[in-house]
Amino acid sequence: MRTMRETETAEPAVPPAPGAEQHPALDFANSVIALPGGHHLDLLATPGAAEQWLVDRGLAPADTGMMELCANLLRALREQVRALLAAHTADLPAPDGALAAVNDALTRAPAASLLRWDAARGLYRETAHPTTQIVEHALAVLAADTADLLTGPDAPRLTACGSAPCNRFLLRTGRRHWCSTRCGDRARAARAYARRTRTTTHPER
Repeated sequence: MRTMRETETAEPAVPPAPGAEQHPALDFANSVIALPGGHHLDLLATPGAAEQWLVDRGLAPADTGMMELCANLLRALREQVRALLAAHTADLPAPDGALAAVNDALTRAPAASLLRWDAARGLYRETAHPTTQIVEHALAVLAADTADLLTGPDAPRLTACGSAPCNRFLLRTGRRHWCSTRCGDRARAARAYARRTRTTTHPER
């Protein structure tokens, strides 16, 4: 898989999929975008890009100072969220690993500093690094919205874009199964090409 690393702070001109504005989890799952020609655009590919993605959605303050470890946590959760959405849209059982990852993210952000003990310090309160706290809060928010999306009133409308090679998810409106006008145009063009090919290969006698 060839990946185009998104290193600029400005995101590409790909409109949000229907439903992404109401559900951050949908926007999160769609932050890796399949493009024609076997390319993928990853909006969380670098720490800087991942931080900007969170900042733009009010999930982190500017200048958080995200490192690769935290960006990797976001990308790892995204894959599990995508697995849950894919299973739901295909009417398949939810993968155990994806369920465990989302539940872990839901409980990773403690409400208070935890009580710890070691031989040198005795009892003490452990305060997480500020960046870790920010990222764990963002993970918890995204995991909670994933759970809400999959169990709430919008769940029956959740579907995958019907225009190959697009890999985005959306909330269906009416009969629309495309995440954008561009994907709709591509799907219609593909159908028209297929009809022309059939006509050329099997002309009426």
